[in-house]
Amino acid sequence: MAEYEACILGLKMAIDMNIQGLIVIGDLDLLIHQVREEWATKNSKVLPYLHHVQELRNRFTKTEFQHVPRVQNEFVDALATLSYMIQHPDKNFIDPIPVKIHDQPAYCAHIEEEADRKP
Repeated sequence: MAEYEACILGLKMAIDMNIQGLIVIGDLDLLIHQVREEWATKNSKVLPYLHHVQELRNRFTKTEFQHVPRVQNEFVDALATLSYMIQHPDKNFIDPIPVKIHDQPAYCAHIEEEADRKP
């Protein structure tokens, strides 16, 4: 479910940014194949997530879902972890995760030297 929540949040962000075509790269084989309708699910907890992803998918002119092994897709793993950590009293509600896009990588940020000459 955490992977579905991360996918939903990503799709909503893309919709908010008025993106028309989207390639979704995920590391959970099950989610990718279920969204592509190659595999079915009878899990009552997953079905609402799957239906919501399919509804959001229809808001794009073109979408493609691709599987990438987890070791090659650390960003999706981080989003999935964040979405799983956020709990809401109404289990049918998904809190949005604000994501900021910076002009430069975080590791380039200025670090001041301490008195002991170590950052």
